[in-house]
Amino acid sequence: MTTTDFQKIASASLTHPTALKLSLPDPLPDDIQELFGKCQSKLGLIPNVLIAFAHRPGKLRAFSQMYNELMLGDSGISKLEREMIAVTVSSINSCWYCQVAHGAAVREYSNKPELGEAMVMNYRYADLTDKQRVMLDFSTKIAKASSEIVEGDRQGLRDVGFSEEDIWDICEVAAFFSMSNRMASATGMQPNPEYHSAARKK
Repeated sequence: MTTTDFQKIASASLTHPTALKLSLPDPLPDDIQELFGKCQSKLGLIPNVLIAFAHRPGKLRAFSQMYNELMLGDSGISKLEREMIAVTVSSINSCWYCQVAHGAAVREYSNKPELGEAMVMNYRYADLTDKQRVMLDFSTKIAKASSEIVEGDRQGLRDVGFSEEDIWDICEVAAFFSMSNRMASATGMQPNPEYHSAARKK
């Protein structure tokens, strides 16, 4: 696919993925074309966050590498639980893009549309394990008042079975989305329309 093809896909439902009128470089670097092609093939869409970052390919590469390591790499925290953290933090930060996109991921991983909704609305009403509740309580504190976290908060995670590496991973995901939320909101990033209907039972 050419840069023009990707531009057409990117603009199929939106003129720009953000409120900023940024353009993809032409020609689009081969590795970015490959990334977009994989997204289109596997997801049926190119996430607008990737299109937005692609105006500076180096920044997209850095963002994608960090994101993939945090959300898809090896961890004692399951992919579903990492998405639950993402949505919980994004809801605290009122990030429209991430609530929609990662709410869809929670629905997909859990096969429970109601869980995705609860994560967006108020995770405290969700059907969670006690361990997951402690994880999300801690993630909430990271999003709201990270400077107030004390050893007792970390010990609470240990007490329900999280390892030291697990605690690091929880911190990393929650902190990453606090950054990502602010970037998405500040640039007026719009979620792909396909996310709204994804992984909902018919």
